[in-house]
Amino acid sequence: MAADRDMVALFRRELELCKVRSGERLGIVSEDRIRLDFAEAFLAAADELDADAFHVNVKKRPGSSFGSGNSLSGHAGAIDALKKSDIVIDLLGLLWSKEQTEITDAGARMLLVVERVEVLQRMMSTPETRRRVEAGERLLARSKELRVTSAWGTDVTYRLGKYRVAAQYGFTDEPGRWDAWPGAFVYSAAYDDGVEGTVVINTGDMLLPFMRYVTQPITLKIAAGNVVEILGDGLDAQLMREYIRKWNDPRAYAVSHIGWGLDENARWDFMGTDPLGQVSGGQDGRAFYGNVLFSTGPNNELGGNNDTPSHLDIPLRGCSLFLDSVPIVREGDIVPDELRALGR
Repeated sequence: MAADRDMVALFRRELELCKVRSGERLGIVSEDRIRLDFAEAFLAAADELDADAFHVNVKKRPGSSFGSGNSLSGHAGAIDALKKSDIVIDLLGLLWSKEQTEITDAGARMLLVVERVEVLQRMMSTPETRRRVEAGERLLARSKELRVTSAWGTDVTYRLGKYRVAAQYGFTDEPGRWDAWPGAFVYSAAYDDGVEGTVVINTGDMLLPFMRYVTQPITLKIAAGNVVEILGDGLDAQLMREYIRKWNDPRAYAVSHIGWGLDENARWDFMGTDPLGQVSGGQDGRAFYGNVLFSTGPNNELGGNNDTPSHLDIPLRGCSLFLDSVPIVREGDIVPDELRALGR
């Protein structure tokens, strides 16, 4: 199958941002026939850069998903080949998995790519994107307290300093570093018992595992780092309660990462105005400019021990976020000049 030339050109630009060079070993991992056109285009783009590229394709397992239980699990030979790569293109979804950690710990940098081509192109990052994200990373890394508030009742505080800060800007050029294309945002996690307060998930906020906008507010009561109450009579609150309950895992109620979006090309309205938005990976939601990204579940990606498969990403609109009482996001807008996008 001949790769689409426009896709090859786009993927070559991305590999150049990742500093793929002649002689580097580039591994691609996919499952069944899912994103095979992406694999072909990445192979062609790598060939143009004179990289040594190969493709590992595994059978999709029933019920497999992101993180634990992914289709690569148990394929020791494939994992070993990917560990020997300089860069791995993940078309499968290894995020939050021990397989991803094993591969990146071996020194391979990894790039997750699961969005549609139109989204990849619209949200293509630049070195300037990286500069702003890394500025946010530095601010978050030196902070001891993060607080989020909103006019509708959110007031929650995170005690920081135990876990690493993650900075996503849509490409990776350093050994062992993971990123996802596309999306620009920063996040970290609190001490395991270090989150206290209330989060109100308001109308128009997102429940990304369900790929839906909230239509009736949900109130979360949080104590010692765990969600202790999920209040609300609407369908969204019912779905959230049932989603967490079904895992039969008390760690599913833990509060996970917190951060904010910096991508001016991401769209809050992607699920409502894009007829194909419902089948995207949700990076628009996680990265849109000025959102506060609240989440529950695992923290192992940031150095913790919680690897529960129950993970909720919940981008919040119109909130304010403070680091050590200094405003970073004010009612959905980025405050520090060094983080602001041109023209915003």
